[in-house]
Formats: sequence, C-alpha cells, structure tokens
Amino acid sequence: MVIGVFSDPEPSHYKAPPPYGAQPKYVEIPHCAKNTTKSWCLEDSEYPQHEVQQALDQHYQAVVAFYKDKLANTENSVDELDKLNDEVYLCPSSTDYVRPFRAINVDGKWRTIVNGVESYGIKYTQTARIEECDVVVGTTCPLVPSCYESKCIQKNIFHRFLVYNPQDYTFPFAIEKFKLPGSCGCVVGAFHL
Repeated sequence: MVIGVFSDPEPSHYKAPPPYGAQPKYVEIPHCAKNTTKSWCLEDSEYPQHEVQQALDQHYQAVVAFYKDKLANTENSVDELDKLNDEVYLCPSSTDYVRPFRAINVDGKWRTIVNGVESYGIKYTQTARIEECDVVVGTTCPLVPSCYESKCIQKNIFHRFLVYNPQDYTFPFAIEKFKLPGSCGCVVGAFHL
C-alpha cells in the first residue's frame, strides 16, 4: 500500500520564481536585439509573459487606470485613407503596424513593453504605426530634379507605452516614451544652375 500525493512534475515552460531576496535582473540588451539594428523587438523568446501577467493581476486597478488611454475608441483619429494610388511620395517608404515586446526608451534603455498579455479578461495590446525609409537616409530624393539639393531623411515620432519593470516591487508599471520611425521625408535645399 502506498500513501501520499503524486503529481506530475512542473511543465517544462514553468519558470520558478527567484529565491527570496534575490533581485530580478533587468537585461541591458535583450537577446532579441542581438542581431538587429532596430531599436525594438517584435519577437522575443525571453519575454517575461508569466511575470507580467502575475504583476497585472496583482495591480489590476492601477494598471487599468494607466491603460484606459489605450482602451479609448480611436476610430476618429485616423484619416481612413485606404488607397495610395493618387499620392506621390518623394522618398519611398514602407509602413507597418507593430506591437513591440521590447524597445529602447528616450533615455536609451531597453524596456519590456506590456503586449499580448491577458489579465482579468483584458488583453493588453499596444500597437504603433511606423514608416521607414526604403532608401538609405541621406541619399538624393529620387523624384526631385537634380538642379535641387535634396536628401531623404527619416522622421521619428514619440509613442507612449505601458512598460513592465521587474525591479520596482511597489508598482512595476509605468508609462514611458519611445522614439519610433514615423515618416520618410525629403529635404530640398538651394537651387543651382
């Protein structure tokens, strides 16, 4: 006769909490950024999904107050332009809508952005529209006559994201600013004969 409780071992994806008193380490340069020149990561195999969810559950009321801007209906804030056939851009660019998991804030530090995590029925997603130049920044604008000095420049825009900071035990969330590519512009200089 066997007496006792039997259970399966923890699943392989289970991440044990740090020992009591141990400081969680905020990674200076995350693994997802090692092979890119971009200041954000759209995929992150080391994203602390479980830790973020636990912290969201624990601080639900305060986080919802932070996040309410993101929950607002923004239908009227976009121009609903769906055809670009009639528009001409002086410098070619690519537009995308991204949900970064990590990014470099305006202070130059990598931060964990709350994205794709669900807590109490709310799925926290933060999307940003980015537009990147398809040409090397500083090259001549392709559609501007050569009698003008011109160059393509990358313009940036600031976004506010809800971030998770595991080192803040009191309230591990904050809203921080991030600079992401917003448009590709053409600067035209003096006229030469």
